[in-house]
Amino acid sequence: MDVMPLLLLVAASAVVAGAARRTPVPAPLLLVAAGLAAAYVPGVPDYALDPHVVLPLLLPPLLHTAALDSSYLDLRANLRPVALLSFGYVLFATVFVGYAAYLVVPGLPLAAAMVLGAVVAPPDAVAATAIARRLGLPSRLTTILQGESLVNDATAITAYRVAVAGVVGGSVSWSHGIREFVLAALGGVVVGFVLMVPIHWLRTHLREPLLQNTLSLLIPFVAYGTAEQLHASGVLAVVVVALYLGHRSWQVDFATRLQEAAVWKMVAFLLESAVFMLIGLQLPVVLRELGTYGVGEALIYALAVFAAVVLARFLWVFPAAFVPRALSRRVREREDNPTWQGVLIIGWAGMRGVVSLAIAFSVPVAATHGPFPARNLILFLTFTTVIGTLVVQGLTLPPLIRRLRLPQRDPGMDTLVEAQAQSEASEAAERRLAELLADEHNTLPSPLADRLRAVLERRRNAVWERLGAVDERTGESVDDTYRRLSREVIGAERAVFVALRDARRIDDEMLRTLLRRLDLEEAAAYREETA
Repeated sequence: MDVMPLLLLVAASAVVAGAARRTPVPAPLLLVAAGLAAAYVPGVPDYALDPHVVLPLLLPPLLHTAALDSSYLDLRANLRPVALLSFGYVLFATVFVGYAAYLVVPGLPLAAAMVLGAVVAPPDAVAATAIARRLGLPSRLTTILQGESLVNDATAITAYRVAVAGVVGGSVSWSHGIREFVLAALGGVVVGFVLMVPIHWLRTHLREPLLQNTLSLLIPFVAYGTAEQLHASGVLAVVVVALYLGHRSWQVDFATRLQEAAVWKMVAFLLESAVFMLIGLQLPVVLRELGTYGVGEALIYALAVFAAVVLARFLWVFPAAFVPRALSRRVREREDNPTWQGVLIIGWAGMRGVVSLAIAFSVPVAATHGPFPARNLILFLTFTTVIGTLVVQGLTLPPLIRRLRLPQRDPGMDTLVEAQAQSEASEAAERRLAELLADEHNTLPSPLADRLRAVLERRRNAVWERLGAVDERTGESVDDTYRRLSREVIGAERAVFVALRDARRIDDEMLRTLLRRLDLEEAAAYREETA
C-alpha cells in the first residue's frame, strides 16, 4: 500500500488550514478551493473518495470530538429546535429535493430521485459553526447548529438506505421505511446508553493517562462499529457516548484531560482539513463518472437541485421556529422568542460537506434489473451541491451575520460570571484547607501553608483583576502583567535546566521531569486565549 499520497494530502491540508488562520476566508472554503486547484496539477495523485473509509473511519472521530465539545445541558435546553432540524428537516429535504429532481431531470425515476434527496439532505455544520464562533454568534444559535450536525447524518444515512432499498429491491412501503428508520434510530441510542457507563467506568479506573487516551481514541470506533453490526445507527451511538463522557469529564484525572484535549484538538484539525480538501480533489473523478450526460445539461440540473436545497431549508426553518410558539403556550413559556434574524442565519447556514459525497459514492452500481438509474448524475449533482453551498453560502454567511447585527456575547459579563464562580469555589477551597490544616496529621511548616493560601488567593483575584483598570503605559491589566512576569520567570528556570543538561550535570530524563513540572505551572498560570 502506497502511503505517500495520504501523507501528501494530510501535509498539504495542514499547511492550507494553517494559512487560512491568517486570512479572513474560513478554512473550509480555502481548503476546498485548494483541492479544486490541485485536482488538475500534473503529478497530483487521483484521490477517489472511498465511502468504506470515510463513513467508518473519518465520521466517528469527527462526531466524537464535536460531541465532546458540546454542552449536554444546552442541547437539552434546545432539544425541540435541534430535533426539528436533525430529524424533521432532513426528512423534509429528502422528499422536497428528491421530488424537485424528479420533475426537472427527464427520465429520472422517483425512487432514484429520493436517493439523491437523502444524499444532499444533511448539512455539514463544521464550516457554519466555525464561522459562528469566529464572529461571536449568540450561544443559542451556535448550540442549535452544533446539535443539528451531531444527529442529522444518522437521519440522512437511514433515509438513504431505505431509498436505495426501494431502487435495488423493488418497491418499499412507507410503513416499512418508517419502521426501519425508527428501529435504526432507537437501536443507535440504546447501544450508546449500554456502552457509555462501562466506558466511563473504565476511563475513571485506569490510572495511566497514556492508556486512558488510547482508550479515548478507540471509543468512537467501538461505538460506531458495535451499532452498525447490530444494524443500528452508528452515528447516534457515537453521539450518545461522547455527550455522556463530555458531561462527566471532570471525573477523569487532570493529566488525562490535558492530554486528551490536545490529542483530540490535533485529530479534529487534521481530519477536518483533509476532509475539505478531499471534496475539492473529487472534481476529476466526478466529471469522469458523468457518462452520457453532457456537462452543460448536467449543470442546468445542478442549478435546479442547488436552488431546491436552499429553498427547502427556508421552507422548513421559518415555520418550525414560529408555528410551534403560536400553537403551544408551553413552548412560549419555556423557550426564548426567536428573532427573524436568527432564523435567517440558521436557514442560510445549510452548507453540505463530505458526508453527502461519501454517501453518494456508496450508491450501488447495479440494481435488480440493470444498472442503478442515473448513478453518475446523482454523484455529479451531489458534488455541485456541496461545492455550491460551501462557496455561495460559506462566502456570504460572514457578511450576512455582520449586516444583521445580532446581539453578541458580552465579554465583560462573561468575565464577571467567571469571577463570581471562581470566588465561590475559592471560598469552599479555603474552608477545606482550614479543616485539613487543623488536623494534626496534616501539619505543614508555615511557609508551605502560606503558599497554599497564596495560591488560592491568587486564583480568586486573577479573574477580578481582568475587570480592573488597564495600565496606561503598557496597556496591560494587573493579571496580564502577572502572567507575563510568571512566564519570564519560568522561562529563566527552563533555560537553566537546559544549560545543566547540556553541561551533562543532569540527564535528559531528569530534564523532561523538570520541564513537565514547569509546563504544568505555566499552564496553571495562563488561561487559554482561544477556544
